Amino acid sequence: MFKNIAASTLLAMTFATAPAMAGAVHDANLYTGNTLAANDDLSTGRVDIGFNINFYGSNFSQLYVNNNGNVTFNAALSTFTPFSLLSTSTPMLAPFFADVDTRNINSGLTQYGRATVNGRQTFGVNWLNVGYYASQADKTNSFQLIVTDRSDTGAGNFDFQFNYDNISWETGSASRGVNGFGGASARAGWSNGSTNSFELAGSAVNGALLNSGANALISHQLNSNVNGQYNFSVRNGNVIPAVPEPETYAMLLAGLALMGTVAHRRKAKPQA
Repeated sequence: MFKNIAASTLLAMTFATAPAMAGAVHDANLYTGNTLAANDDLSTGRVDIGFNINFYGSNFSQLYVNNNGNVTFNAALSTFTPFSLLSTSTPMLAPFFADVDTRNINSGLTQYGRATVNGRQTFGVNWLNVGYYASQADKTNSFQLIVTDRSDTGAGNFDFQFNYDNISWETGSASRGVNGFGGASARAGWSNGSTNSFELAGSAVNGALLNSGANALISHQLNSNVNGQYNFSVRNGNVIPAVPEPETYAMLLAGLALMGTVAHRRKAKPQA
């Protein structure tokens, strides 16, 4: 079981470094049936997942797709400066929680939909070639969330997957970033909104999750042999932990030691 402490977060991770660029995003064309119009900080209403999931005893069949790199289960989330997933009361899956802004004509748009892959029902969200606040697209990120029904192994069981092909920016200017860097930088992970949560190493550490960073999302992996792919299995409501390789333990300690904390409440974003 994952807890909001560094020790068990460390035990939950199994990274393997790899020098190659990622090609982890897959079946993206299946998740384009619905599109959030170009926006800053908007969300969908309740969206049907297409199947039921059990997330630490809470059952969900709907969620909210938020432009800022995450999905939530109880309410839409417009917050643009990433807060700690280790202390939030918001149940969420957050492949890249940061200030995504898709208003620039050169930015991609957030898309989502349901599909059947390998005989299993899935729900996916694409954030492909998306820009950052305020209306910037000189750098773009491409990442994806896929949730897969695994009721074949038990009622409410599911898998979820974070996929990353390109992470060129980490922060919007309303989160103290400059040209997409620094300030209160992105976080990646999940929370059940209570005592169980997880952040990937490098979350909130300036530069760490970028393509060239120490914890580059595109050149690490979790429970996968694909660079940029992070797999999680949820059985009987619980995310199944995975044990890191011994040689990665020191790296994880160093990354987590550098993590900063970001307050949940933020001032209103200035108008672009």
